[in-house]
Amino acid sequence: MLQYLLTIFTQPTLLLYLLGGLLFGLYAGAMPGISVSMAASLGITFSFGWSPMNAIALILGIHIGGVYGGSRSAILLNVPGTPAAIATSFDGYPLAKKGEAAHALTTTAVQSVIGGLIGAIVLCTATPLLVKFSLLFAARDYFMLALLGIFLLGSLSGDDFAKGMFGGFLGMFLGCVGMDTMTAVNRFTFGNMNLMSGITSIAIMIGSFGMAESLFQVSDLRKATVMKQKLDHLRPNLKEVIKYLPLTIRCSLIGAFIGALPGTGGDIAAIVCYDHAKRTTKNPEVPFGQGAVEGLVAPECANNAAVGGAYVPMLALGIPGDSVAAIIISALMIHGITPGPTLVNEQPQMFYLIIACIIVGNILLLPAALTGLKAFAKAASVPKEILLPFIIVLTVVGSYAANQNVFDVLVMAIAGYVGYFLKKHDFPVGPIILGFILSNLLELNFRRTIAMCYGELPTFASQVVHSPLSLFLFLAIVVMILLQTPLKNVFKKKKA
Repeated sequence: MLQYLLTIFTQPTLLLYLLGGLLFGLYAGAMPGISVSMAASLGITFSFGWSPMNAIALILGIHIGGVYGGSRSAILLNVPGTPAAIATSFDGYPLAKKGEAAHALTTTAVQSVIGGLIGAIVLCTATPLLVKFSLLFAARDYFMLALLGIFLLGSLSGDDFAKGMFGGFLGMFLGCVGMDTMTAVNRFTFGNMNLMSGITSIAIMIGSFGMAESLFQVSDLRKATVMKQKLDHLRPNLKEVIKYLPLTIRCSLIGAFIGALPGTGGDIAAIVCYDHAKRTTKNPEVPFGQGAVEGLVAPECANNAAVGGAYVPMLALGIPGDSVAAIIISALMIHGITPGPTLVNEQPQMFYLIIACIIVGNILLLPAALTGLKAFAKAASVPKEILLPFIIVLTVVGSYAANQNVFDVLVMAIAGYVGYFLKKHDFPVGPIILGFILSNLLELNFRRTIAMCYGELPTFASQVVHSPLSLFLFLAIVVMILLQTPLKNVFKKKKA
């Protein structure tokens, strides 16, 4: 492995393509509406005539930089640039409102690098083990994993479990809109052709966060105050990094594992790790949701570690771990490289060069992530009368840019008004987006589970009992229900 790392550093051209991809992905991810998948697709169009390694280095850089880039708009504007940055906005935006945008941006940069490096190390050292373990997941396990994620949404609303679950189920309902992939039956489309392919997640996300937040602040503009940002802490704080290192390592390992499960990704890893941080942090200096640093550390190291995890099934089995990994498979095949067991056996140099590019890319991410921090931090101190119209225009452009469809702008506007109404009544909008993301994973695997059990509950129970992994997930769901639902009050009374 060392010789392949040295190969990258001794080839300035390869290093330049990797760095160029990092910067492009970083700033593309910071723009709402331009997803990492879209940025990677653009990278493929420019790299058809390049050498295979230069093209792969560019796309790997876009993937690594894009996942981190989404946190910038999440912190400054409360508009996550990517779904993986949704959990970052929960505490990042409150920090920016307190005048600590620079601190939040620096923290996310450092944690993204550490998480990415841990994910790359896991990819390099534990690929066979993780692949064997991920293959143990049956449809029922994916279903219970998604169900566990739905119950985790309740913890994102503080003590009001009902409000969090309402948002989660609303998002799941929106995820059911469109043509059924199994039966080709239209669901809740009302004869509208634009709804047959489902509601665009970008439009829902931008509307629920960006437009809703803008409308919320416009409605109370007289009370809105501009916080002067502290721009003297633009360097990584080593003491803070050491302080949160145990949480960083735990969440990075969790993120790498979740990223290695096909069909999941950084967004689910960020949700799980945010909840993990919330449960394991006994006495946070600031409550979660109000600017807790732990609320930045956990999701940022997790979603970047999930990048390395996503390449585990891709390189070993040819199965993409997420949508960007699927695009990279296409790029490899365009250049005559077939991922999977044959890649490791027949082209080991390409296999190890890809891993080396991921490691070097995460090392280069730190200086790349620290570029433009002062300019980005100053954006949060712009007067609201100027900033809010800009954000509204950005939400319109971002929702249209996803599919070049005016209907998505309408969906975004409706989601914005609904999100504004919910914020006025203290309902969290985060669970709506997360429920929307989890709905597809939950529904498809639920239906597959029913088919495999022939619709019989005893058969399902027997399969769960005879599978240690399924039994563990089932017990985790039971514990989650006891801890989150009103039943927890019974235990509190008994303890008192």
